Amino acid sequence: MASVSVYNIEGKEVGNIELNDAVFGVEVNEHLVHMAVVSQLANKRQGTQSAKTRSEVRGGGRKPWRQKGTGHARQGSTRSPQWTGGGVVFAPKPRDYSFRLNKKERQAALKSAFTSRVQEDKFKVLDELKLDEIKTKNVQNILNNLDTSKALIITASNDDKNLILSARNIAGVKTAFISSDESGVSSNINVYDILKYDTVIATKDAVAKIEEVYA
Repeated sequence: MASVSVYNIEGKEVGNIELNDAVFGVEVNEHLVHMAVVSQLANKRQGTQSAKTRSEVRGGGRKPWRQKGTGHARQGSTRSPQWTGGGVVFAPKPRDYSFRLNKKERQAALKSAFTSRVQEDKFKVLDELKLDEIKTKNVQNILNNLDTSKALIITASNDDKNLILSARNIAGVKTAFISSDESGVSSNINVYDILKYDTVIATKDAVAKIEEVYA
């Protein structure tokens, strides 16, 4: 099992934690990671772009000049693609770009992303992360103490409004959560965010939840 240091909010090392190899020590599958990122970005696309083909552009019904004898190249319509105001050859049309990975593929990609962060020493664990008030400076101080600026902060609850509201105004910082109860698992952790941010910061409770859900 991989062992990582546990820090407090002052940035001091207060212990170590053993990470479950079933989640944080798997063989990195770069193909699935790539597919997960492409899927997430594709699912965000609106797909509302549209342009007109030559059959949809208004006008151009009459042949601009006779076929032969003018010295010009033959033309059948002023709405052909080579004309100004003409239609687009392969015009984009509204479409759905989204596609899905199955459950096992998504989980394998997520485990690979976590493993890569541990291997690159970009996964930091906090003993706890609780704020008494909504104050951006408090979160910034914690990041400075951990010597990081662009981070994904993972907690075990989505109810910590002080942390969410304090962190949302810091460029390059995002909060995520994972929790489970009788109704099931609730989480907004994804492969794209894990790879996008320089460092993944998770509380000990969040690490335990991740191992509980994905191990």
